[in-house]
Amino acid sequence: MTLARLSLNQWTTRRWSLREAVDGCVRHGVAAIGLWREHVAEHGLAAAAKLVTDAGLRVSSLCRGGFLTGPGLGLKDNRAAIDEAAALNAACLVLVVGGLPGVAPGGAPGPGFSRDLPGARARVAEALALLAPYAAERGVRLALEPLHPVYCADRAVLSTLGQALDLAEHFPAEQVGVVVDTFHVWWDPEVLTQIARAAGRIASYQVSDFLVPLPADPLLGRGMMGDGVIDFGPLTAAVDAADYHGDIEVEIFNADVWAADPDEVLATMKRRFAAAAR
Repeated sequence: MTLARLSLNQWTTRRWSLREAVDGCVRHGVAAIGLWREHVAEHGLAAAAKLVTDAGLRVSSLCRGGFLTGPGLGLKDNRAAIDEAAALNAACLVLVVGGLPGVAPGGAPGPGFSRDLPGARARVAEALALLAPYAAERGVRLALEPLHPVYCADRAVLSTLGQALDLAEHFPAEQVGVVVDTFHVWWDPEVLTQIARAAGRIASYQVSDFLVPLPADPLLGRGMMGDGVIDFGPLTAAVDAADYHGDIEVEIFNADVWAADPDEVLATMKRRFAAAAR
């Protein structure tokens, strides 16, 4: 993987502000950044767009929209997220589609809880049909992100790349694409076949390693490339063969990484990224 395609997803250096993350990218020669809406809101949308543009950085993605299975299909917030992605000239808006109705991320079942998994997936399709035209009018590409099955109940009822493609293929590729995130899809015996099927529809490629044993909170089980069990070479080769030549984001949720000096994290990230495909 060439360093020219390397992007820092903000969550990897979570304790940095937006300005600190942008300055860090410039200092370390990282040409792209994946932004999170919380950090953008803290800085102000117009100011954030100017900051990134003035630094000469590409916005590889905006995280995140989605959570389409709850009340109102999340339409109001997602339209706002689409507007933000347009203002930032983001390559895509990542959609984490949401879990079972009434289950908050990391939480227990609450009001409105339903065990109807097929119904939840139908709600995602319904919301996507309403949001895709809005996004297309604003030049924003939506990117469906399947998550590891352990997150099916509370974060994403799409668990495989194949499921994401089944939904995305109802729309033009420039309107709705998919995210290939190594942490979430490496285990799938069909992953290489599905990556090939996704040719022209991959909107984002995100990399981090899958740690074993997983921590008590599996959300924090992502590691720096080389610290876990994923064989990145075949996945990256398949993504390249599927005609994705955009930025490659390093997105890590890990308490130890967050506690470390962010400059050291970026230096390590660059070394590991360069070695990951070997």
